[in-house]
Amino acid sequence: MAALARLTTREYARLYGAPPRIGVAALNPHAGEGGRFGDEEREIRRGIEAARKEGVAISGPFPADTLFRAALRGKYDVVMAMYHDQALIPIKTLAFEQSVNVTFGLPYLRVSVDHGTAFDIAGKGVADAAPMRYAIEWAARHAEAFRT
Repeated sequence: MAALARLTTREYARLYGAPPRIGVAALNPHAGEGGRFGDEEREIRRGIEAARKEGVAISGPFPADTLFRAALRGKYDVVMAMYHDQALIPIKTLAFEQSVNVTFGLPYLRVSVDHGTAFDIAGKGVADAAPMRYAIEWAARHAEAFRT
C-alpha cells in the first residue's frame, strides 16, 4: 500500500501541481466493526502508517459507503479502493460520462474511458461517444505534464 500511495502522490502532483489528500477505503463493511467482520483493516492500517512515515497525506481505512461522499465534498482528492467495484460503482453512478481511467507509473500518459468494452451494443450505432470524447480531452489537457 505504501508503494501505491507514493506512486499516486507523485503522479497526482505531476498532473495537478500539488500532492493529494488520500482517503483509503476499508475492505470490510463499516471498516470491520472493530474486528467483528474480519481483521484485514489492521493490515490496511499498517500500510497507511508506513505511507505516512514517508510523508504521504493518507488517512483511513474508512467505510467505503461513506468515503466517496467525503471525497465528493472535497475532503479527499483521491480515494484508494480495495477492489474494482468498490471504486467503480460510485464513480460510474456520479460521473459516468466524465470519468477517466489513468494508468500511473508509465513514462507516458495512458488514459481510457472508465466503462467496459460495451460488446453488447458494438456495431449497433447506439453507443454514446461522450465518455470517449471526455477521455481524449482530459488527456490533451494533461499531456504537457508527461513531456520529457
